[in-house]
Order: sequence, then structure tokens, then C-alpha cells
Amino acid sequence: MSDNRQSLADLGAALNEQRETAVAASEEKAEAYLEGKIDEPSQRAPLRAQELDKYGRAYATGRRKDAVARVWLKPGSGKITVNGRDQEVYFARPTLRLVINQVFGITEREGQYDVICTVKGGGLSGQAGAVKHGISQAITKYEPILRAPVKAAGFLTRDSRTVERKKYGRAKARRSFQFSKR
Repeated sequence: MSDNRQSLADLGAALNEQRETAVAASEEKAEAYLEGKIDEPSQRAPLRAQELDKYGRAYATGRRKDAVARVWLKPGSGKITVNGRDQEVYFARPTLRLVINQVFGITEREGQYDVICTVKGGGLSGQAGAVKHGISQAITKYEPILRAPVKAAGFLTRDSRTVERKKYGRAKARRSFQFSKR
């Protein structure tokens, strides 16, 4: 049997050698970028393409709880229409309208886009969350450069929390029936 065990010193020397070659390679890339030989550094993520339909709108689907929202976004005066009604009529509570407009606040695009959406299922709170998710997806399709701030705010992630189902032998999902001693 051959004994090819390595000591920690040997492993440390090998790791240091790998680090030195990686540092040298990155320094060469940086020098080439500064000299203008390459256009962009390789660390930047590739920019996504703008996705529009034949009418110049961006389409996306948003979901929250049991609600599903189909959202179309186009440049305009900032009018938001939900199921054929104005947002002030459909979402009467100011907190729900605030939830919808959060995306435009983060991206600093208040009053620049018209939104037309249809929502089905769930209650008003879930529907507002679905519309917000759909607007977030649509604005990143219309302006791909805005994906980073919207994603950092957590608006592109679908909130997967739903109501827990009721179990047999229980009053609700976890609540037991009232205990009777006698």
C-alpha cells in the first residue's frame, strides 16, 4: 500500500498557491478593464430583456393566499383599475391601497404607470397582496433595471403563508373542543 497522506502544512501550502493564482487572475482582469480592453467586469449579472405584449404592456400574475391577480402595466398617469373599478372604490381601506402602491414608492415611479388588473379568490387583504405581487413582477418586466431594488424589498417573493386546514377531532385547525370534567 502506498502512503499518500498529506500533512496540514502541505494542504495549507496548496491552498495558498491557489489563492495567489486567483488573485493574480483577478488583478489581470481589473487591469484589462481599466485599460479598456474589456467592456464590463465579469461580476455584473446579465441584464434581463424587456418583456412586452403587442400593445406595449407588461403582463404578470401575482398570488397571495387564495387570491390570484392578473396585472397589465403600461406608461400613463398612475391610474390603477381593479376588476373594472378604481382602486379607491375596490379597496376602500387606505391600508390596502398603501400595500398596492408600495412598489411604486420603492422604485420612485409614482404616477408614471397605469395598472389594469383582474383579481379572483380570497378576501380583500389577500387580493391586495396579489395585486402588489403582480405589479412587482410586471414592473421588473417593463424596466429590468428595477429588479434589484424590488427584489431587495422582498416584493418578488410569493408569500406562501396560507390558512392551516382544520383537523378532525378539533374545533379549528389547532383549537380543541371545550373540556368538560363532568
